[in-house]
Amino acid sequence: MAKQQFEFVRLVGEERRVGPSLQSVSKHWKSQKECFLFVSPHDDDVAIGGALMILAALKEKVPVHIAIVTDGAAGYCSLKEKDTIAAIRRAETYQSFRTLGVKKANVHWLDFPDCQLANFVGRRPVVAGDPAVFEGHTGMQNAFTKLLRDIRPTQVFLPTDSDLHPDHRITYSEMMISLYHASGAIWPELGKKLPVVPYVHEMAVYCDFPTPPKLRLLASEAMFEKKLKSILDFKSQKQIEAQVKTIREAGPMEFFRPVEWKLYDPRTFYNMFEERSNHTSRKFL
Repeated sequence: MAKQQFEFVRLVGEERRVGPSLQSVSKHWKSQKECFLFVSPHDDDVAIGGALMILAALKEKVPVHIAIVTDGAAGYCSLKEKDTIAAIRRAETYQSFRTLGVKKANVHWLDFPDCQLANFVGRRPVVAGDPAVFEGHTGMQNAFTKLLRDIRPTQVFLPTDSDLHPDHRITYSEMMISLYHASGAIWPELGKKLPVVPYVHEMAVYCDFPTPPKLRLLASEAMFEKKLKSILDFKSQKQIEAQVKTIREAGPMEFFRPVEWKLYDPRTFYNMFEERSNHTSRKFL
């Protein structure tokens, strides 16, 4: 890594693609249209799981947006910060992404209540006091669909749904169905539909992937130090130093797992139930 800041390795079947940029190992790259959206259930999740990818994207001049789902109000580590922790964490978040080079205007807060995402699954008309109100509705699917249509990302990065934290799992499932909504004709008041479903990568934050990742990113020590600093910018999160210790010991690397969209087609399974001699005999109109 002495001569370059990043190295990407993507595994596609038996193929091993290696290059200095994500573009160099991606056959789905959209050139000047590329735009990345990182979805962070809590404000520090993306720095932990994807800071090196953010740095690499910015080096390639790809616009980077961050969507922070919750308000951080449940993340206090001392009683005297209980009523002010949301404001403290918001300031720390801006500093963290400033460390990485992300524009403040590209950090999007949805402000759903921390640790209460189960109350905002789906979409419903607003009542007084609701967060994330768009076009008279609230709910994660409403907010995510609006965000996706506004930003129009080509690639989306979010924590894997195998994480133990319910906020991570709910964010994952709501974003995945919202990708489908945003690419369809439903709820036209939320904006123009996306031309295609964005390419999706999972990040590992605290828990392992459900199946092995297919993309590895190695970074230089200088880029790695930026990542570590961006995590440590969350000074109010006392437990984060232990996380930084683990990341530092592992070294300057991140892994990502692609998510494949597979819509149901009955023809996929037909031959499984045929006698072997007739496996190729069925023809479909």
